[in-house]
Amino acid sequence: MPAPLSRPVFRCCVCCSASAVLPRSGFVHLGIYGGLFFPSVEHELYDPMLMHQSYAAVAPDVGLRAGYYPMRFLGIELEGGVMPTKVADGASALLYTFRPVLLAQLPYRLAPFARVGFGLLGASSDSLGRDLDPSLNIGGGVKFYVNRWLALRLDVVDNIATRLGVGNRRSNNLEVLFGLSFVLNRKKPERSRLLDSDGDGLYDPGQPGVLDSEADQCPQQPGLVENRGCPLVDSDGDTLFDPGQAGVPPEQLDRCPQQPGPPLNAGCPLIDSDGDTLYDPGQPAVSEADADQCPQQPGPRENKGCPWPDTDGDGIIDSQDKCPNDPETANGFMDQDGCPDEVPKTLKKFTGVIKGIYFDVDKDTIKQRSKPVLDQAVTVLRDFPSIRVEISGHTDADGSREHNLDLSQRRAQSVKTYLVEHGIDGARLTIKGYGPDQPIASNDTRKGKAKNRRIEFRLLQ
Repeated sequence: MPAPLSRPVFRCCVCCSASAVLPRSGFVHLGIYGGLFFPSVEHELYDPMLMHQSYAAVAPDVGLRAGYYPMRFLGIELEGGVMPTKVADGASALLYTFRPVLLAQLPYRLAPFARVGFGLLGASSDSLGRDLDPSLNIGGGVKFYVNRWLALRLDVVDNIATRLGVGNRRSNNLEVLFGLSFVLNRKKPERSRLLDSDGDGLYDPGQPGVLDSEADQCPQQPGLVENRGCPLVDSDGDTLFDPGQAGVPPEQLDRCPQQPGPPLNAGCPLIDSDGDTLYDPGQPAVSEADADQCPQQPGPRENKGCPWPDTDGDGIIDSQDKCPNDPETANGFMDQDGCPDEVPKTLKKFTGVIKGIYFDVDKDTIKQRSKPVLDQAVTVLRDFPSIRVEISGHTDADGSREHNLDLSQRRAQSVKTYLVEHGIDGARLTIKGYGPDQPIASNDTRKGKAKNRRIEFRLLQ
């Protein structure tokens, strides 16, 4: 049965979910980066009084950056870096950059971004002298927030500066940067009061900061955390749980989930092959008192599930059979003592067709001349008080069957009424109207019809 609803529980919980590491407005970042700088061969980073030479094709690139994010998806950063390199003649040189950047990002834990800014790209070399040019830097990249305080970062930046020669042509100076960014002012996670209505350690769904793994799928019924907060199902109510549910210990798993059975039999019902309420031996949880010593033959519990002995096979067990070696004669007379016998002559006279009982034509009124026979029947029934009798009425085939069935029933009832009125217990007497259905002679002659109109007595066991 489902557990009763418990009072709502509010739990103070540190928001350690993925949402706690996402970008937020008002963040301040400090970062370092390193990477590679690919200067253009047509750069204009030299003193025009000296001869132009190219720089090495690739230079290491290191720097610092600081940023402020007034909005979670938009930030302003300052970057400064140096790129030590060489000139074509082998002389050492130092390239450097300083640039403000406007950065737009998606506010996710894995946050792609685009960046643009204007800055300065400079050079210092004994061979090429000193120069400082404005540059437009555009690019993009991606951030990954490792935790609340640290983010990994990849930038690809094109520094567009002036190009060697006359005119407005531009040179492209590519950077590939890998960096770490540190969040300086992230507030400690707020402690929020999360609702746990059923008090099972999982939280009601739909609340901010609740992960899917923490959400209670049955918020009004306490259950196991492993079962997503839902109570374990016990379909047959035998205290063992249906298979296929998370968190069910092996010893509490029900192998017969739709049929109640004892835990010691893995929740399966005990087998009672002969249906005598005692169980076949050898099954777990079957006590000695409940074990059937004759599992294929129904017998009473008093005899440990075995049938009582009946030596003569007359259906009366030996302990109640006065003649255990001689079968009872089933004739309606003293059939319960287990002994062979014959119906006494005086009683036998009042079995079968009872001659001398007459009725008015097509009526159930007993004629006066029937009284001697009926009075004899009363005497015999008094002499044998244990005898039970069926009184049956029969008719010929004249008229409709329905009418004759009713007439025969009423005539049998009239005989019973007479006997009861003369002191015979009505519980000993039953009646049945057979109408024309059991003729003992032909209905084609007057004599035959007369024989068929009769009352019969039959001894009952």
